[in-house]
Amino acid sequence: MSADPSQRAVEVRRSARRRRTVSAYREGDRTVVLIPARMSEAEEQRWVGVMLDKLAAQESKRTLGDTELTERAERLSEQYFSGRARPRSVRWVTNQNTRWGSCTPAEGSIRLSHRLQGMPEYVVDYVLLHELAHLLVPGHGPRFWELLEAYPRTERARGYLEGVVAAERLPKVPAAREE
Repeated sequence: MSADPSQRAVEVRRSARRRRTVSAYREGDRTVVLIPARMSEAEEQRWVGVMLDKLAAQESKRTLGDTELTERAERLSEQYFSGRARPRSVRWVTNQNTRWGSCTPAEGSIRLSHRLQGMPEYVVDYVLLHELAHLLVPGHGPRFWELLEAYPRTERARGYLEGVVAAERLPKVPAAREE
């Protein structure tokens, strides 16, 4: 079994007593998702995805420090780029509100926005890989995107981030007053 939480086995347990709620938890090297017995296969698949994302977000809420972030970047570079991307520094910053991350190839520095903290691990990994790829290919040309194709959750992570940006643009609806 892979150490990557997204690659863990998933066991779905249906319950006739469970009416509306869905829950999930980690049990050893697998994830257990509890659903109502009446739920369709399509609903089951949708809820499994939702619950996996929810668990991943909860687990990543324990904020990685800069040291752990650097170690994570090194592991990702080894796994996806044969260790060729070697940053000199990787750290969280609080002054990036329109970017998820940035890289200065000449300095070998990578900075990730604090807004990523608490997002699912696969999203943080994608942004780290994106910035690591800039250490190998400066722009966003075909060679750059070719490098990122190695990461299997690229499209999902990009979709997640696009959803976050879209949600931030929605009009703020005043909370309903209780009467």
